Amino acid sequence: MKKLLCLLLVVSSIVGLSACHGKKVERGQNPTSLVTNFEIPEKFDTSRKFEISFWAKNDNNSTQRDIYAKAVADFEEVYPNITVKLKLYNDYGDIYKDVITNIPTNTTPNVCITYPDHIATYLTGADTVVPLDDLLYDPAYGLGGSGVKFDAPKTEEIIPQFLSECSFDGHYYAVPYMRSTEACYVNKTYVEKLGYTLPEVLTWDFVWEVSEAALEKDAVGNFAVNGQKVMIPFIYKSTDNMMIQMLKQKNAGYSTAAGEIQIFNDTTQSILETIAVNAKDRAFSTFKIGGYPANYLNAGQCIFAVDSTAGATWMGCDAPLIDIAEEKLIRFETVVMPIPQFDTEHPKMISQGPSMCLFNKEDPQEVLASWLFTQFMLTNSVQIAYAQTEGYAPVTSKAQKSAEYLDYLNRSGENNDLYYNVKIDATKLLMDNTQNTFVTPVFNGSTSLRNAAGQLIENVTKMVRRGKDVDYPALYDEVTSLYHLDEIVVKKEGPLPNGAVLLFIGLGICWFSILVSVTFDKYKKRSKKKQEKY
Repeated sequence: MKKLLCLLLVVSSIVGLSACHGKKVERGQNPTSLVTNFEIPEKFDTSRKFEISFWAKNDNNSTQRDIYAKAVADFEEVYPNITVKLKLYNDYGDIYKDVITNIPTNTTPNVCITYPDHIATYLTGADTVVPLDDLLYDPAYGLGGSGVKFDAPKTEEIIPQFLSECSFDGHYYAVPYMRSTEACYVNKTYVEKLGYTLPEVLTWDFVWEVSEAALEKDAVGNFAVNGQKVMIPFIYKSTDNMMIQMLKQKNAGYSTAAGEIQIFNDTTQSILETIAVNAKDRAFSTFKIGGYPANYLNAGQCIFAVDSTAGATWMGCDAPLIDIAEEKLIRFETVVMPIPQFDTEHPKMISQGPSMCLFNKEDPQEVLASWLFTQFMLTNSVQIAYAQTEGYAPVTSKAQKSAEYLDYLNRSGENNDLYYNVKIDATKLLMDNTQNTFVTPVFNGSTSLRNAAGQLIENVTKMVRRGKDVDYPALYDEVTSLYHLDEIVVKKEGPLPNGAVLLFIGLGICWFSILVSVTFDKYKKRSKKKQEKY
């Protein structure tokens, strides 16, 4: 009986586990849809011709376009049977819109530069994006695998924090391509002219105080600090990042990974009230309202300009990509600093930058060809070349620690093109603060929440400039409606898969039967002893 029950226990476990580990796994955001695990071919078929599409973004930067083109050409030389069709966009949002449009017709690209927030929306279509869990570690075709024909980095050579940013809902759906953060580009000359000394770490109080001081005018109505009619002391380019980071620094609610919206809290109102005071005085403005921060900074009309480290080549009077007339340039010393903080002992700043995802296709060989190209974009030649175009950091330790890249960093200021000191300072800022960076939770609707966060600041700034009082409950309702935040479905723990239910039922029956058998056996032995005694 015991042997029979043990056998039943083993069989029950095997059946249950088999039911739980099929080809498909549930995706958390949408429990009714399933995502197919990609089955890696045993061998890549080099005898077949493949044409894959790659949608990427560049910053109207001809050097970046050339790097993409060279990467494609170099890859095609290694794999002559794969042709890569490159399509370049000027904006990540345009890529996102085109992907969404193409999902219903199964005409998505093979590889796409994207963000995890966008991928969360792509995943609402079943089998749209390839989960990379198996591909990352496959001995033959995983990162740096034996079947890869070029010197790709291994999975452990991707900066762990950057790789973890591509994991959500229990799977890796992307690999990082480049990383950046936000920086505060400071006109140190004007800060000191106003009688202040830059602290080691910027605080919000310091920035607000200096910004207010910069509004003082002379007898003829010009701003005293620059002698001009225009001065916007503090300009923030990405107000969504501004709100997100301020909430994070305050340890206040934003959202949960399940999609629960927490942004409408007392801390948010307190932050908006401070912004309102400074916006009303015109000490603060935004990119959408005032204009591009770099243009004001370089014209001596701004003191604190917050933008991505990836925008460093536009910042400073010697920037290689200056976008204003030469006669408007003002000479000043540019200092690159982390964004302002509430707690200088525990700085927090957002991690951002593009990643790459793969879209599912009927032919596994085509997906494998796309994966090989994705790996190629992580090689040192591509990573270092692209990182040098802006204040990006390569996403692999292999590239960051290479002699070529270290030589690049050490030549800061050698010229105002490749070795532009502000750009390299911005890169070093990210590399020195990687452990202080964070990302927001990813779910279907997280893009809308991000947009809503920035809209709060934009609306408050506009309202106070027009002399209106801010009705915060009404503002929250307006933004909720605008971005359909009330339609975001909070992910709930769904019921266990049928296989798991059967497993637990079977295990319960087996253990109960064993317990009964053992109890009965002990009862028989006791009865036998009693009989022998008497």
